[in-house]
Amino acid sequence: MKNIGIWMDKEKAFIITLTEDTTDMTVIQSDIENFRIHGGSGTRLKGGPQDVVQDSRYLEREKNQFKVYFSKIIPHIKDAHKIALFGPAEAAKKFQKELKENNTHLYTKTTGVYKADSMTENQTKALIRDYFK
Repeated sequence: MKNIGIWMDKEKAFIITLTEDTTDMTVIQSDIENFRIHGGSGTRLKGGPQDVVQDSRYLEREKNQFKVYFSKIIPHIKDAHKIALFGPAEAAKKFQKELKENNTHLYTKTTGVYKADSMTENQTKALIRDYFK
């Protein structure tokens, strides 16, 4: 039986694969840019030029980068019996939503999304080992 735990955030994903006798770890980098939206007044004068902020363009670009990130993870979890998702932010929830919409056979294997702060690689392995015991 192959259980997989994934700890992920916007920067990277730790994929820990547990079998009866081994524990393997794969790290996948996300390549998602950190967007800093600038905008507002270009001058202190009342009625001066204003910069138009195109939030939708940044959000759409980030959404596409998440899709690429998730597509890197999916080949590593195709043959899992159970999948548990961990992470400090929204990335794990977005990944679960992606599985629900586009990979229902993998979505049915997920046991849930759990909050877990940033950890070292060994702490992550221990968390996932303890979860599946």
